[in-house]
Amino acid sequence: MTLSGKYILITGAARRIGRSIALAIARAGGDIIIHHGHSESHAQSLMETITSLGRKGYILQADLGDPKQTTWLIEKASSIGQIFAVINNASIFEPHTWQTADLESWNKHLTINLTSPFLLCQAFANYLPAGEAGRIINILDWRALRPGTDHLPYTISKAALAALTKSLAISLAPNITVNGVAFGAILPPSDGADTSGILQDVPAERWADLEEVSQTILFLLEGPTYITGEIIHLDGGRHLV
Repeated sequence: MTLSGKYILITGAARRIGRSIALAIARAGGDIIIHHGHSESHAQSLMETITSLGRKGYILQADLGDPKQTTWLIEKASSIGQIFAVINNASIFEPHTWQTADLESWNKHLTINLTSPFLLCQAFANYLPAGEAGRIINILDWRALRPGTDHLPYTISKAALAALTKSLAISLAPNITVNGVAFGAILPPSDGADTSGILQDVPAERWADLEEVSQTILFLLEGPTYITGEIIHLDGGRHLV
């Protein structure tokens, strides 16, 4: 499978891991539809870099907390060109426990981390012409498969997204593969939170390299169509401890 000339929509593509994924796909020949929520300058910078690589970049802004805007995102992206893949990367990550979480934070996490990927997957499948192949990659977290007490709304939303990944893999077969990548220690938190003890339970004893993220995503985009419903842990073994 070659990505040359294929359109890939990446949510939350303007910054951090999303940006790294977008650039890796562009270098592999793909054309990127850059979604962002509130990062216009970063999205513009990314598009310029993608263009410098000889690929096409398009910017779409949408608030994934609004179901109407989420559905519009696929509609607008499909007007640019036939989408080959959707990567649900955008999410929010707040440190609430069962004691500090309130209904607002609970609903916000579920809407952005679970409902918006569902709506995007649903719309993508509906817009894909009959018989055409497509791919979906949902970005998860090792916590999704081993829920703990920290980051409760976030963890539950990602656990539900893992279940959705497997359900859609069955529902959207055989034309669309649906897989997930569960991240561990990839990048330090953007809020500057203390990370001094983050590696103590990571068997690999190190942070991931962004190149390893790119390799994993490209494998799921370019690799065998016989792999679907799979969740790959890119966490240095953290989910085992």
